[in-house]
Amino acid sequence: MSSLSNSLSSEAQAFNPTASAAGGEVSDFFALLKPRVMVLVIFTALVGMVISHPSVSPIIAGISLLMIAVGAGASGCLNMWWDADIDALMTRTAKRPIPDGRILPNEALAFGMVLSVGSVLILGLASNWLAAGLLAFTIVFYAVVYSMWLKRATAQNIVIGGAAGALPPIVGQAAVTGHVSLDSVVLFLIIFIWTPPHFWALALVKSGDYAKAGIPMMPNVAGPDSTRRQIVWYTLLLAPLGLAPVAMGFGGWLYAVIAALGGLGMLAGAVQVYRLREGEPERRAAMGLFGFSILYLLLLFAGLLVEHGFGLFRAVIV
Repeated sequence: MSSLSNSLSSEAQAFNPTASAAGGEVSDFFALLKPRVMVLVIFTALVGMVISHPSVSPIIAGISLLMIAVGAGASGCLNMWWDADIDALMTRTAKRPIPDGRILPNEALAFGMVLSVGSVLILGLASNWLAAGLLAFTIVFYAVVYSMWLKRATAQNIVIGGAAGALPPIVGQAAVTGHVSLDSVVLFLIIFIWTPPHFWALALVKSGDYAKAGIPMMPNVAGPDSTRRQIVWYTLLLAPLGLAPVAMGFGGWLYAVIAALGGLGMLAGAVQVYRLREGEPERRAAMGLFGFSILYLLLLFAGLLVEHGFGLFRAVIV
């Protein structure tokens, strides 16, 4: 491990000669946590908490949510540490703190490890060890299984690796109840099935970057046409799955409207990506689906948060 870290440190200095100065700004360390991903983790974990209507103290719930966010940030930091070499090759990631020389790999590794261990221990002590174990599993799965193995080994990287990003609702529920129910598992499945069409839409546009870095993303391995077909198939699974909370009784009419209209919007976007296969129209369609997919997931979970967290619109449709 130390030899790899030293190797990456040398590479970082090659990316930017000023890297030997080390010690980035606070904002650089914060950027290592992938804050945009953290926001999604916090939001989905919070919904996993509120659908259970727990009697736990708000202080314990708040500490638990914070530690879930820190754990997610730690896994993002370790991902950036490991991927510093390929991040330097891609335009989308070249300005990240390590390849840009603002933070040394050794610093990022230490930062990520401290946050990983600290978040798991504090969550276990403040809440329960089931939630802490699930958080530890999430960190290891993302940082080791996905980043160190799947990402560079198979075109199914984002499919299998998507499990890490889908786990926060389960961790959130476990933190406030001490158990995992089918409700949070359904939320996990929604995020899990949502991940491939969401990310492959971006991969269609950024396939040149992935090819340069040697990452076997689906468009580079199976080709754009196969990727477009798979986007449609996954979206066909996602649209009805998004309505599962209604059928199970924890999604009300507000959620039902969001899931139905959002699912139709996702299908329309996927079909558009499938139909438009050349030049700028293809790029706009793919980026349109990528952007809409984020809105779709946020609105789905916002609907549940409004219905359960604020006690509104909770009349269930069955």
